[in-house]
Amino acid sequence: MTETKQPVNEPEMKGWLHKWTNYIKGYQKRWFILSNGVLSYYRSQAEMAHTCRGSIRLQGAMIHTEDTCHFVISNAGTNTFHLRAGTEVERQRWVTALELAKTKAVKASDSDEDDYDESPAPGGDKAELQSVLKTLSAKLEDLQTCSDLIAKQCAALQRSLAEAEAVAADNPQEVLTKMKAVNERATLFRITSSAMVNACGEYAQLAQTQGRKWQRMLSHEHEQRRRLEDMVEQLAKQHSHLEQAAQQQARATPSGLSAGSGQLLAHSIHSEEDDENEFYDAEEDEIQTDYIVQVPIGHRRTPSGVSTNSQTLSSLTVSTLNENGSTISRKPRRTRVPDKPNYPLNLWGVMKNCIGKDLSKIPMPVNFSEPLSMLQRLSEDFEYSELLDKAATCSDASEQLAYVAAFTVSSYATTSIRTAKPFNPLLGETFEFDRTDDKGWKVISEQVSHHPPMVAQHCEGRGWRCWQEFTMSSKFRGKYLQVIPLGEYHLEFDGSGNHYTWRKVTTTVHNIIVGKLWVDQSGEMDITNHVTGDKCHLKFIPYSYFSRETQRKVTGAVMTRDGSVKWVMGGTWDDHIEASRVINTLKTNKGTPVFETEPLSTLWKRRVPPPDAERYYNFTELACQLNEMEEGLAPTDSRKRPDQRLMEEGKWDEANDEKLRLEEKQRSARRQRELDAELAIQEGRPVPTYEPNWFRKEKDRYTGNMLHVFGGRYWECKRKQDWAVCPDIF
Repeated sequence: MTETKQPVNEPEMKGWLHKWTNYIKGYQKRWFILSNGVLSYYRSQAEMAHTCRGSIRLQGAMIHTEDTCHFVISNAGTNTFHLRAGTEVERQRWVTALELAKTKAVKASDSDEDDYDESPAPGGDKAELQSVLKTLSAKLEDLQTCSDLIAKQCAALQRSLAEAEAVAADNPQEVLTKMKAVNERATLFRITSSAMVNACGEYAQLAQTQGRKWQRMLSHEHEQRRRLEDMVEQLAKQHSHLEQAAQQQARATPSGLSAGSGQLLAHSIHSEEDDENEFYDAEEDEIQTDYIVQVPIGHRRTPSGVSTNSQTLSSLTVSTLNENGSTISRKPRRTRVPDKPNYPLNLWGVMKNCIGKDLSKIPMPVNFSEPLSMLQRLSEDFEYSELLDKAATCSDASEQLAYVAAFTVSSYATTSIRTAKPFNPLLGETFEFDRTDDKGWKVISEQVSHHPPMVAQHCEGRGWRCWQEFTMSSKFRGKYLQVIPLGEYHLEFDGSGNHYTWRKVTTTVHNIIVGKLWVDQSGEMDITNHVTGDKCHLKFIPYSYFSRETQRKVTGAVMTRDGSVKWVMGGTWDDHIEASRVINTLKTNKGTPVFETEPLSTLWKRRVPPPDAERYYNFTELACQLNEMEEGLAPTDSRKRPDQRLMEEGKWDEANDEKLRLEEKQRSARRQRELDAELAIQEGRPVPTYEPNWFRKEKDRYTGNMLHVFGGRYWECKRKQDWAVCPDIF
């Protein structure tokens, strides 16, 4: 177990545990070491010097016990250890040590957040600083010793004076004897006081000398930092000018493609084995192959320019019928929010201190935000839910997967012009959005974790259900901000029973320092049907100023379990997605597959945003309705968050004050939970952990990962207006 005082590199706990590897090998014995907030494992103790098989940082990990000997450690679904101890006592020792290490790691992280402006001193200065501090500490100890001696000598002198006064009154003959003792004590007091004065002088002189030196060093560092900031800003301006020149050159250069020629789409297919249900000690390399799509000339689209499927999708939103066939009356909703006020703020002045930091942990003023929380922003994924409605009616699994792929791309439609960040939800914050009257779905979301920040979401629609556990890693690199989603998205259809999962791609915000902010989506996405084994591989191609290709381009292919391509897809993530069914497969002389396809059909087309949307955060009509107040909401709903409401009303100064109050309230609640956890550890009790109100952790039957799933109680509590379980967070 952990000692209270131990060397930094001393492991807090180590020993043998059995770790689940895969369905063939089952549980295998591994050597585990818990040290400095990281749990690492090796095949043997001999491997410790050279080969670590895997590790999990406990700061953002979830620790879950399954039975008497089994427990699970998961880090936002990206890394999961299924472990088994020899006995229940041994399992509890490990769980207790892990919880304590997690608490310490969270505290250390919070300390880093509070002091993120500070940076370590260079090696030479640090050694000199330690030497000076050691000298000052020794001088301070001398002062303390002198102070103690003076106190003792002063007390003795006072006693001698009191005795002399008493003797003078009773027996004047003994006064001379007592005065001699008083003189001796006074001499000692004078000597000690003189030593004290000298020690104080030496300490003050040393402190003044070092203080002046440190002041010069600090001024030098400030000047160096100012120069570096000027250099970075100048480089950013030069970079912006180069980007503008590259854009102008790209527009001036003809593409070389005639309007009537058939377009060829190139893509890469991943043919790796689907091993999401297994846990290996090492990953296999990915295999990629190229192919060409041959679209019939003059028949790239259906005659209307939009597929019949797309026309059917539009009709789904015209009216909503109940079970008896009568029309359900729709609730009137607002179509815009108040205009964004003009509050000038230097973005670089705030962001320059955040380079290399995780921005999700750094408080930011509302000036960089939009009046929506992350819970509400995630609900915008269902703006084009008609794609899922159509997919639910598809009898062909590959066609259904094509519509699911179009849905995943549509969730990025507005991100190209939405550069403001949503509010970070408070722990326990919720958001519900019931659109069954017009769109046929309702969604509930909850902030289920603070370290790491994590949202659990559940949505029910017409013949389908979606749920996800959303968390992310964000890093600011100076010129750009990168957001990497870590959670997993699940979709299940009632009719076919098909169950799909995927992970979102990386979002990058450019021109943080200078120029106009813009957003790009890049990376690869695999959408897997766990029932049939079908897979759709999508590639989001990064934006390039020097490419004549269509920007924000997405390409993809739907494949069966054996790798046979059934559909090919293409388009842009901010405008449309087209798809075509493969009817024949040929090969070139080099062996590259060439797919003959049916005419292209438009599966998804972005709706035109309001003409004045730029005045109110570039919100779509659905986004404007997310923060509209409704009756009967839970007290933790985002629409009742005061700082967000003040921001929407244009009262940004008041919103910033309120935001600081809410963040301090959340920190106080977190500190109280940490104290409760430490007390439980000291008393040998199980460590109390935060439990969400509306979601519970379960093991997914397809991926094997632990994730938060909807418990189903929320809508019943809303019907009864019973919000007794809701915490006071606002």
